[in-house]
Amino acid sequence: MLTVNELATKSDTAAHVVRYYVRIGLIQPASQQENGYRLFRLQDANRIRFIRMAKHLGFTLNEIKQITQHADIGESPCDDVRKIIQHRIQENRVKIEEMMKMQVRMEQALELWKQMPDGVPDGNSVCHLIESVEQSEEKADVETKS
Repeated sequence: MLTVNELATKSDTAAHVVRYYVRIGLIQPASQQENGYRLFRLQDANRIRFIRMAKHLGFTLNEIKQITQHADIGESPCDDVRKIIQHRIQENRVKIEEMMKMQVRMEQALELWKQMPDGVPDGNSVCHLIESVEQSEEKADVETKS
């Protein structure tokens, strides 16, 4: 049996992470001593390594809990794992597209700003560089509609 600190060492994880996983129900102590020390099985180190691998693949802690609950009752979690990762891949593609659009906007803004002098706030303007982007986009919209 392992204490929290021993489990943390065995699983190459910080003790506060082990305690957090206990608090949210990802791992359960096998027993608790009279002095309050929780004791864990060696298999719990494997569970923590599994959690770390799943997080590395992009699974959330709630999803990992769902997966481990299936495994704990002897059900295969593989169907859920596939569905979750397929959904996550779709979400990531959308985020990547949004980030690419933002990258283009940032590069266009920087190019526009290279030709602009520094400005001083005058009560109507905070930073004319950022404010010029809206004017530039409005101008582009008018040209596109014409």
